Amino acid sequence: MKLEGVTIKINNRKILSGIAEVIGASDKLIDFTVALDKLDKIGEEKVKEEMLEKGISKDGIEKLQPLFTLSGSFKSQVEQLKTILNTSEEGKNGIEELEFIDKAITELGLQTATLQLDVTLARGLNYYTGAIFEVSAPETVQMGSIGGGGRYDDLTGIFGLKDVSGVGISFGLDRIYLVLEELGLFPETVSKNIDLLFINFGETEALFSLKAIKQLRLNNINAELYPDAAKMKKQMNHANKRNIPFVVLVGEEELKAESFTLKNMTTGEQFKLSLKEVISKFN
Repeated sequence: MKLEGVTIKINNRKILSGIAEVIGASDKLIDFTVALDKLDKIGEEKVKEEMLEKGISKDGIEKLQPLFTLSGSFKSQVEQLKTILNTSEEGKNGIEELEFIDKAITELGLQTATLQLDVTLARGLNYYTGAIFEVSAPETVQMGSIGGGGRYDDLTGIFGLKDVSGVGISFGLDRIYLVLEELGLFPETVSKNIDLLFINFGETEALFSLKAIKQLRLNNINAELYPDAAKMKKQMNHANKRNIPFVVLVGEEELKAESFTLKNMTTGEQFKLSLKEVISKFN
């Protein structure tokens, strides 16, 4: 089952904070973003009127003009943002994060979704610290957002778990159900468990692993990457708890050889294989 044609809209809190700084409205970030978020609903002039009513200066609003006409590809919009945010360090940091996401997605590719930069996207600004994203249903279905989330730093601190950062996402299950029903995409059988868990050793190894995972999935092999570079024991325990039969190790040696070390979680046996051999083993 594949839900094709979805759009992943992305923005960054630092971009929004940087824009507010440039127009002299850092103390009115929420008022600014609430008005900006209505751009596609009420139009440019009404947005400007609302900003004026909220106490944002006319000079500041005039500086926003390039934002109202922002268009083009993801990369093109980022380049335009660089001009708008050239005096804001916070904004520049946000641009760097967007460029990292763009580079990673360009290398990995998306099979069923389109990535779109949307500078009007503002959600969870009281806890998101970086990327903000929203998943929209295919255009052929009259349904708005079906998921959303963002990057947070130390959100878990309010529960007593300090210094833990991450990315959170929530899905609208009722909406997804309706979309799948309308498109006739419900599977006849429940999908099988994960075949392979790639151990996460860091950013470089993770990107290498994700490229392999993409090819494995294209060959109907269920594979995942552990979400962060946690201790090996924690990742192995995760595989055992989920009854994942094999883990894949990609370290410095494997990167150089462009190979993969496959470990059988039942017998403990390890094999060094090429990606082609891994695919062959599971097909």
